[in-house]
Amino acid sequence: MEVYQAIRSRRTVRDYKPDPIPQELIKKILQCARWSPSSSNTQKWSFIAIQNLDTLSELGNICKQGPFVGQAPFAVAVVMDDAPRPQLDAGRAIQSMELMAWSEGVGMCFVGVREQDQIVAVKALLNIPEKMDLITVLAFGYRADIPKPPGTPRVPFNEIVHWDRFGEMTQP
Repeated sequence: MEVYQAIRSRRTVRDYKPDPIPQELIKKILQCARWSPSSSNTQKWSFIAIQNLDTLSELGNICKQGPFVGQAPFAVAVVMDDAPRPQLDAGRAIQSMELMAWSEGVGMCFVGVREQDQIVAVKALLNIPEKMDLITVLAFGYRADIPKPPGTPRVPFNEIVHWDRFGEMTQP
């Protein structure tokens, strides 16, 4: 799948088939995260690849905003260590993983782990050092055969693109 098509067609997937994701594809997804750009090339990230079904189930119990991670055959916890711009750098790596997975027919959804008790529980379960920032847990899996609406509405191009200065909506 071409990059433009992957970006246009990518949808959030929260319902997964139990089918395992091939190990080679998991490695490709993780390599794409590793190759992502980071602030000043600091690469202050770590990626915890989670395939153990008991661990995934426990994550589903902990992550109240994303219990679907418990049914995913694979997940990645994204953690940052003293990064200058952790959310930005992590977001770039997450997007790379999402697009790689989607281009190979694998869906995903990130889990916003926001509550302190959930953060502490996830860190304990995954043995993440206290000083590191847990950014998200990203669940991956093949989309279950649940009908989905076609596409997601987007704000029209001419309402969000400004040319040269904010408020200039007409292309030069």
